[in-house]
Amino acid sequence: MSFAFSLDATDGRARAGRLTTPHGVIDTPAFMPVGTAAAVKAVTRRDLEEAGAQIILANTYHLMLRPGDELVRDLGGLHGFTGWPGPYLTDSGGYQVFSLAKLRHLSEEGVLFQSHLDGSRHVLSPERSMEVQQNLGADIAMAFDECPPHPAPREAVAEATARTTRWARRSRDTHARADQALFGIVQGGVHLDLREQSAREIAEIGFPGYAVGGLSVGEPKEDMHAVLAHLDPILPADKPRYLMGVGTPEDILEGVARGVDMFDCVLPTRNGRNGQLFTRRGRVSIRNARYRDDARPPDPDCACYTCQTVTRAYLRHLHLASEMSAATLMTVHNLAYYLDTLRRIGQSIRLGRFADFRTEMLRQLAAAPGDEAPGPHTP
Repeated sequence: MSFAFSLDATDGRARAGRLTTPHGVIDTPAFMPVGTAAAVKAVTRRDLEEAGAQIILANTYHLMLRPGDELVRDLGGLHGFTGWPGPYLTDSGGYQVFSLAKLRHLSEEGVLFQSHLDGSRHVLSPERSMEVQQNLGADIAMAFDECPPHPAPREAVAEATARTTRWARRSRDTHARADQALFGIVQGGVHLDLREQSAREIAEIGFPGYAVGGLSVGEPKEDMHAVLAHLDPILPADKPRYLMGVGTPEDILEGVARGVDMFDCVLPTRNGRNGQLFTRRGRVSIRNARYRDDARPPDPDCACYTCQTVTRAYLRHLHLASEMSAATLMTVHNLAYYLDTLRRIGQSIRLGRFADFRTEMLRQLAAAPGDEAPGPHTP
């Protein structure tokens, strides 16, 4: 079977399992580094492999515009074009149309928009999104959806939710690539009744996996948690659940605690390029003058290449001098931190210790919200 999902263990609502794809197996819960333009910024394939990445996310909207999905198809799809041997996931492009396009016109057919690159006009619809994603050849594709902004009037959210269901049916009816799994997307904003309606309708259509979209767009954390908790008993338990675009280490812990299996976020790469490191003792802002002569590694608990080879003082110097290697070194570490955190979360679930792990990790993160906490810590 080219695509399969199995659960190995549960601990409360937290789940640990295995997602099998044509290009490899993914241990869940999983974090997907974001490679918007088919490249994770500042790092190489070797860096990703050494950090333990099992799957990469790429973006339909950006690749459709540049270099073009037909070119990628002709060069062997994403795997042949980039040389990455593991699984890929492509999002539908819907979120970028609504957030990046200079001008756009929404209709039942799809979205007419102007490229943020050169102003050229394009149409993205469920059918076109499926065509592009099949050309890209990712292991997992996403149904085309409408992501309403936050805040938005309830009526607008309800309309977008209903349209997402109709577009999901068209996406499924158009999608024809047997070696590519198509996930449906649940919308509904922070309205629990709309979320439930969307989840039931999308599940009735039938997909091999389900995503929760439209969160981490400005809503209070409590609302995001409430939505995930509400959806947990509604979404099919035997299918993977993907929380799109989330998030911080705290967000990931809370998502796992509410039954989520897959995550992606730009934070480890974006924050790395901007001089912020994630560590088990809290965040480190490398520009801080306190690190000017700090001979310690960035994270004493980390075994990544960065932490084995450079000091905080040197990393601070590279960053302040705008050396390109600073972005690479910090991104390598942040990705290693995220991927190792997900590995440890999965291990705690399999050992039946997730509740204790979550409590301790949240305590450590809360103790140092802005910069690392001094003193003892729990590995």
